[in-house]
Amino acid sequence: MFLQSSLLGNNSFAVLTAIVATAILTNASSVLALGTSNRLGRVVDRTRVVYADLASTVPGSQEHRDWTEQLAALRSRAQMLLRGLRLLYDALGLFAASALVSVAGSVAIFYGNKLSFEVAAALAVLTEASAVVGLAVGCALMVHETRLAVQSLDAEAEIRVRPSQRMAEKL
Repeated sequence: MFLQSSLLGNNSFAVLTAIVATAILTNASSVLALGTSNRLGRVVDRTRVVYADLASTVPGSQEHRDWTEQLAALRSRAQMLLRGLRLLYDALGLFAASALVSVAGSVAIFYGNKLSFEVAAALAVLTEASAVVGLAVGCALMVHETRLAVQSLDAEAEIRVRPSQRMAEKL
């Protein structure tokens, strides 16, 4: 019992706290992954629309070049979203692994196995830290992708306004 008390700091809720914190981060990763999946779906839908717009233009025209640039931006965004989604799923798996390792460490300390507890604690910290890094990098990619989405929206508005301006100039 002395071993258990000294390693957990006389707090029987220490393991529960570690697991709950991990569960909250697991939930955050899940929500971000869901949102990222939705964004990827919207990029796919948008790509189909841009392909249709591109098909209705004259090859070599400015409008054709503009829509081709839009497609390149959409490809870039899709790749960024895939990288972000991969990182978020990695983080999700690592958070789940961390929770499992924390439980294993608590069982080890309950039975007085100090070495197993220390290995589990180190592994839990390593998996949790890796998951947090993945989550942070995934979030940074989402912010960057959002910036690209807004830039693409501005560029598309410019493409769509140009034909109206030309018609107004002819009148």
